[in-house]
Amino acid sequence: MASMLEFRTPGFNPYAVKYSPYYDSRIAVATSANYGIVGNGRLFALGMTPAGIQLEKSFDTNDALYDLAWSEINENQMVVACGDGSIKLFDLGVDNFPVMNFHEHKRETFCVYWNPITKDNFLSSSWDGTVKIWSPTRHASLRTLPIGSCTYSAAFSPTNPSIISAVSSDSHIRVFDLRTPVSAKYHLTALIPVHAPPQGGPFLPNGQTFPAAAPAEILTHDWNKYNDTVVATGGVDRVVRTFDIRNPAGGPLCLLQGHEYAIRRLAWSPHASDILATASYDMTARVWSDGSTAPTDPSRPVRAGVELGLMNRHTEFVTGIDWCLFGAGGWVASVGWDERVLLWDANMLLRR
Repeated sequence: MASMLEFRTPGFNPYAVKYSPYYDSRIAVATSANYGIVGNGRLFALGMTPAGIQLEKSFDTNDALYDLAWSEINENQMVVACGDGSIKLFDLGVDNFPVMNFHEHKRETFCVYWNPITKDNFLSSSWDGTVKIWSPTRHASLRTLPIGSCTYSAAFSPTNPSIISAVSSDSHIRVFDLRTPVSAKYHLTALIPVHAPPQGGPFLPNGQTFPAAAPAEILTHDWNKYNDTVVATGGVDRVVRTFDIRNPAGGPLCLLQGHEYAIRRLAWSPHASDILATASYDMTARVWSDGSTAPTDPSRPVRAGVELGLMNRHTEFVTGIDWCLFGAGGWVASVGWDERVLLWDANMLLRR
């Protein structure tokens, strides 16, 4: 593939990569020494220049870094999720140390996500089974949502700042609405069993209900940027599923099958309603269509997604993936435990 840029993170294994929401030429990478098992972490801020990808700044932390999120209100700030349960806010204009430190989680913080609508808060999820909401100006959390099991991923709705989703090791998607009373199940409004069969359909042509799958840990999820009721999940069972949160018992809308090992991260395209990218422990990143723009087939109540392309240039687990928000659409950043950051044009992969 000709259109590819590369940056190496020697001694540190990346866990997450995010494009800046302000600049198409800036990305950040959260990394850990020793594959995140023991040791410190390092946050890299990278810039794209005519000479390739260049290091703009780096910050060291005492524990592994598992995720990051750019601030939506300050182009130079980002939060990181740490292995000691803390969350740190770094500023590119301040050397060495974080400008804020948040520490309430009792176990590893595995996800951070900035509110894209109100922009004044962010959330975190942890192996301690909670999701917490924070203000970047207060050390104490604003709210805690109980999950009850190891929570790998949480996110705000792309259109409603009060709606939060979370996926966890218990094979469920949870949807919370902060506008509801806290006495009503701690704002929980939907509980979607990802691997359960649909209740009352959809039915296969032979009249049988679409089958269930064995429960498995869900490691990642994302909201469709163009259809704010659709969520995609991926995890240990290697299958991406999409769901409509308005119908929690309806089962998956679509199955995307092809990865050979667990799916570590997925991201819907900000440029097309039916496109998403996945990163997997099978050392590949893939681009898919969920088939939602194709004509419906009554004989197939659950759509089969189409793999549009495969990127296999990583030589270790691919742990992070993100789309550039700007330009014609198609530039993707991926990172893996091979200590590499790759930037590539997904359009080069598409088999349409």
